Amino acid sequence: MAKNLLIVESPAKAKTIEGYLGKDFLVKSSYGHIRDLVKTDDAIDTENKFTQKYEVPSDKKAVVSELKKLAKAAETVWLASDEDREGEAISWHLFETLGLKEENTKRIVFHEITKPAILKAIDSPRKIDYNLVNAQQARRVLDRLVGFELSPVLWKKVKPSLSAGRVQSVAVRLIVERERDINKFLAEAAFKVVALFSTGKGKEQVKAELPKRFSSLAEAEIFLKDCAKAIFEIKSLETKPSKRSPAAPFTTSTLQQEASRKLGFSVARTMQVAQRLYEAGRITYMRTDSVNLSDTALQAAESEILQAFGDKYHKLRQFRTKSAGAQEAHEAIRPTYFSEHRIEGDNSEKRLYELIWKRAIASQMSEAEFEKTVANIDINTRSEDFIATGEVMKFDGFLKVYMESTDEDQDDLDDENTGNSLLPPLTKGQLLTVKSIQATERFSRPPARYTEASLVKKLEELGIGRPSTYAPTISTIQNRGYVVKEDRDGKERIYQQLTLTNGEILQISKSEITGAERSKLFPTDIGVLVNDFLVQHFKGIIDYHFTAKVEKEFDEIAQGMKEWTEMLSSFYGPFHAEVQDTLDNADRASHERELGVHPESGKPISVRVGRFGPLVQIGAADDEEKPQFASLRKGQMIETITLEEALELFKLPKKIGEFEEKEMTVAIGRFGPYIRHNSSFYSLPKGVDPLDVESDQAIEIIKEKRQKDIEKIIRVFDENPEAKIENGRWGPFVRFGKQNLKIPKGTEVESISYEDVLKWAEADSKSTPAKKGRATKAKK
Repeated sequence: MAKNLLIVESPAKAKTIEGYLGKDFLVKSSYGHIRDLVKTDDAIDTENKFTQKYEVPSDKKAVVSELKKLAKAAETVWLASDEDREGEAISWHLFETLGLKEENTKRIVFHEITKPAILKAIDSPRKIDYNLVNAQQARRVLDRLVGFELSPVLWKKVKPSLSAGRVQSVAVRLIVERERDINKFLAEAAFKVVALFSTGKGKEQVKAELPKRFSSLAEAEIFLKDCAKAIFEIKSLETKPSKRSPAAPFTTSTLQQEASRKLGFSVARTMQVAQRLYEAGRITYMRTDSVNLSDTALQAAESEILQAFGDKYHKLRQFRTKSAGAQEAHEAIRPTYFSEHRIEGDNSEKRLYELIWKRAIASQMSEAEFEKTVANIDINTRSEDFIATGEVMKFDGFLKVYMESTDEDQDDLDDENTGNSLLPPLTKGQLLTVKSIQATERFSRPPARYTEASLVKKLEELGIGRPSTYAPTISTIQNRGYVVKEDRDGKERIYQQLTLTNGEILQISKSEITGAERSKLFPTDIGVLVNDFLVQHFKGIIDYHFTAKVEKEFDEIAQGMKEWTEMLSSFYGPFHAEVQDTLDNADRASHERELGVHPESGKPISVRVGRFGPLVQIGAADDEEKPQFASLRKGQMIETITLEEALELFKLPKKIGEFEEKEMTVAIGRFGPYIRHNSSFYSLPKGVDPLDVESDQAIEIIKEKRQKDIEKIIRVFDENPEAKIENGRWGPFVRFGKQNLKIPKGTEVESISYEDVLKWAEADSKSTPAKKGRATKAKK
């Protein structure tokens, strides 16, 4: 039996560390938290200094039992969970649950899983930091109180089975407010003028832009007419050097943003991949808001830059963290070994590692040096000047390795790029010949909708949440159905373009697609409804300043500057009173909106959130004739749907003919538009408008779906045609009536007998009630 038991959170980390320590150490995993607050109302005693009642979940009982035995037999127990508050709390829970003793328990921390870091940590153990534990407890207790007390208010006053959370509700509020800003936005048109000149020397040309924009077509036309008879001369030339510096190494937030922009990763995926890289010893700890690099890292980066690129590419930089509460970890996210430019692993691990390596190494490299030329071009018939800019890179510096992206790069819809290309040699007083001048109508853009990454950036700017909370917050608001992440098609827009060539002005109308969205966050109607109710009755809870103030108080608790139960008392008293007052006095929330009256029947038409989502209603509940209902379509919202759009919805369901002597009907359901035929349902392909579907197209859709269904059936059992082996998204499975049965790993599909199917179906039936029980419990 090993003298030392070292406990970490994850098996992958345990495996990596075990290789660094001798036979005297046994390394085991706790598989994350080993206990949590009980699910019942008495989890927190608000009358008695917020004392908590914990339990070991059933799926952790075996782990706890094994760790208890091993801890009893060991001379020393080393608690080596992560170095942030959550990790400190895990160590404390292990200490309490395993019944450990102060004298033979040591707490160690490290921010990279390398042999030197682990051995250094073993040489300098400490005790559990109860300030960090208290900060984590304060957050956990506060969030539980908010969730447990607000949710019943929402059930009673808004809609059953809703829930609320402190940080999540603020995130939803940001998205709802942004959507309303976009809905209120009125685009303004202006004409942007771009000219193309010839220098008269071969194919040399100069592209220039007018710094002002014209607000009307008439003004733009007058300008072009003046240019038709103008002389263009280089009025001034200015050449000056400029430099560009690299960005700081990654923090959790900047890694999430850049992985979203460059790799297309969701925030949750970035954190999952980073976790795997950390546990495999590839990168430093991935939950940090520090941009600092250790001396060892600075030396390693310098050595790598000198060897790979040479002396002139290196520049020592020490970044300082601006974030006020940055003490979660002591270093930025970086590779553990700078000499490893690439790693083995799956594709997402390789790509994220490469991004981290490039960003960290670039942070220690020289500035990129440019020579920027600005030419002012005089128009002798006008007071304005055209301006041409050119940029020449004189030294690439850090750009040899890495260039940072911005959110603006993702949203840049402007098709005119007059950017910093190379200018031909020019001299002051030189005359230019105009080849063409184009005045193009451009429209002001509404505020951009949030992506997951830009939402993280906004939360960080407001001081809301911490590195460990961004990913779960964004996953939660989507899982709860308050926000959806999706692509939406743009709309066609007509714009005008005037072109001056050879002294003639030509006007044409062109079209463009505007407002197309890719992976943007949209509030749902239920998200809007919950947000408005919370803003009205619990403004303090989802106030940006309040939420940021709470985060600051957690930081103060972590630093030992504030007593955690006092902080909770000052919050809970007023909040609890607010909950009671809302339960007793608030009206039931209604997101109902009157749209007008039906043009034929004269009945009122309204839109509201129904049991299965947003719907339009014709008629009132107390009418003799039953009201008619229609679900809103994807992309439609209660706040913005018009009477005309609502009436369109009642054109469905629509009978579109017969096939195989059975009627075909087009309708819209909870999962989008479909064709119903002979009690079967066939989804309409993306982009097909259900109102336009005719009989022939519907028959094609039905036949195509049937063919696909035939192709995915591998085998039908002779004993019972209800038993089939099918090809699913994750590989072959058995469909047995209404049961979908997993094929045990290693089983040859050809060898499966009907007896196997019966055996698996029986085992699945027995496990189903347990699954249902768990789901019901979780819902409560």
